[in-house]
Amino acid sequence: MISTHTTTELLLAAVATAATAATLTHAAYSPESQLFGRTLIAGNNPNEAALTYDDGPNDAATPALLEVLARHNARATFFMIGRFALERPNLVREVHAAGHLIANHTMTHPWLTMLPAKQVHEELRTCNAALEDITGAPIRYVRFPHGARRPAVLRIARELNLTPVQWNAMGHDWQPIGPDAIEARLNNGLQRARRHNCGANILLHDGYDKHLGADRSATVAVTDQLLQRFTRESTCMVTVDAWG
Repeated sequence: MISTHTTTELLLAAVATAATAATLTHAAYSPESQLFGRTLIAGNNPNEAALTYDDGPNDAATPALLEVLARHNARATFFMIGRFALERPNLVREVHAAGHLIANHTMTHPWLTMLPAKQVHEELRTCNAALEDITGAPIRYVRFPHGARRPAVLRIARELNLTPVQWNAMGHDWQPIGPDAIEARLNNGLQRARRHNCGANILLHDGYDKHLGADRSATVAVTDQLLQRFTRESTCMVTVDAWG
């Protein structure tokens, strides 16, 4: 027979275990958590914003984005998947030639928290090698797929001289919700960033991690809307290397 005291101890242990698990999960998947190590989110100027695009290059969207960005004289950061870059090297070169920052988004877009350290290293190293070979420029920034990381993932990134970049405003533009709904969702992060007196690191997608050719017309449209808005608000557009 288990005593009341023992039962209480077991319950407290279970609660402590659950709390620890929740803390570690938050540290691994919350974009702004710094528990496992430093990641770059934004600078301390609330009048700055960075447009960042994941999962490209994608010839169904990236060229249209380049046109919109050029029309507004804005630079952006493109976190590219290595295997797509190898399939569309000329598009990668076009992004680079337009003055945008190209960064690492792994070779195949896996959940890095689930991979052994050796495979994490290869995902980051081979993506870097592909992008550097195509552009002739060093790659210094990485965004982990889904923002997922653990201490070993951050250590490996540092060993490869990569700065991990997260975000503080997300538009959920992979969902079929249209540009106005994307902007409405981004507003939560934009307002929170301003309350915290920091810049806005805006996460959007010009591709899809499963295949090329994804329709990201809503992302292109919301980019134009945001740049018009930021011009009215005198917000300065930057790439993430302006922050560290």
